[in-house]
Amino acid sequence: MEFELAYTPEQEVFRTEVRSYLERIIPPLGIKSGPGEGGYEQWLKRREVGRKLGEKGWLWPTMPKEYGGGGLSGDHAIILEEELERYELSTSPYYDSGARVGASAILVWGSEEQKKSFLNPMFKGEVVSWQLLTEPEAGSDLASVKTLAVKDGDDYVINGHKTFVGSSHGVDQFWTICMSDPKAPRHENVSWFMIPATLQGITIMPLDLLGSDNEGHKNSVFFDNVRVPAFNLIGGENNGWKVATTHLEVEHGGGGRIGRNRFLERLLNYCASATVDGAPIAKDSDARDVMTEIFADAEITRLFGLRNFYLVHARKPRSYGGPQSSYFGKMSRLRLTGLNVQLLGYAALTNDPTWGAADGYVEAQSRSGIVGVHPGGTADVQKLIMARRIGIGRTTREEAGRLD
Repeated sequence: MEFELAYTPEQEVFRTEVRSYLERIIPPLGIKSGPGEGGYEQWLKRREVGRKLGEKGWLWPTMPKEYGGGGLSGDHAIILEEELERYELSTSPYYDSGARVGASAILVWGSEEQKKSFLNPMFKGEVVSWQLLTEPEAGSDLASVKTLAVKDGDDYVINGHKTFVGSSHGVDQFWTICMSDPKAPRHENVSWFMIPATLQGITIMPLDLLGSDNEGHKNSVFFDNVRVPAFNLIGGENNGWKVATTHLEVEHGGGGRIGRNRFLERLLNYCASATVDGAPIAKDSDARDVMTEIFADAEITRLFGLRNFYLVHARKPRSYGGPQSSYFGKMSRLRLTGLNVQLLGYAALTNDPTWGAADGYVEAQSRSGIVGVHPGGTADVQKLIMARRIGIGRTTREEAGRLD
């Protein structure tokens, strides 16, 4: 049985156009990849690629043309992804993960005027967005946010503290949910806002965490009587939880993913070339057992992402596939941190040029695999969502968040 993707002549013509364009714009920039190669200058170069793609509608290829997207099919998106992978880049805004999820919420819940105002600069790569969700006392239990938004004339005045956000070198705008009616029931007391980062009263404080390096860091963001225009309220007052179901669906894997597992490729290549006692690591039978386990986890993760990508773009019914993919991905990356040590020993825990494995990629994964269990909803949150969508403990099954 043949599982390889087959492309039509028209799609191959599009691939030729994409490849030719990328060859003109990317190599001259000198973009580098890998641990320690994500500094500010490289970030600016990636932003430049994003703007170039945005000009052609290729940064967000499947989004509507009228809002700055490409209006293309899922097949076009796959081709773009495959061609960008040759440079270790992606159609998903690699310098702007906040837009990847926030824009979906605006597309579903925003007014026509709001879509034209906020989506065009996002889809064209002109702005960088951060999502501000976690607070000191609200993360996994997102409905418990305390940051307060009070209506005052044509503005909302916002006060509060968001934390563990950002992970990049700069920001132009935020999107967040705030409590807008302290007396209302849970899930009926929050509102969803777009907030320019330049407004008076906003303070950004970097945090030095386990995952921090020169590729960026997390931040705390403080709001002190920040006046936000009422126009920036998306979906209506106290309707923020419904708006949030869309961006949470994307963040939890419901939008799917296509692309290679670059870490897996580097790890396998390293094991094929690095030697122990005069023989390549990959020649050892015990090492091959571990490598097979790592490969199986990575392939399951890839197929989960591909399935969800198909369901969204084919407009097929969706259920627990997003949180299932998110949960498995989190757990497999955590398992990988232990399997790396089992396979490579101390070389998996250092980025030392002499003793570290695969140019520091393995050490970077050892940190990110641990840290990554929490962001985007913990493993327990993903299991809870799956249970609700299967119908465990409820008379009515929870529906997947709207993405169309």
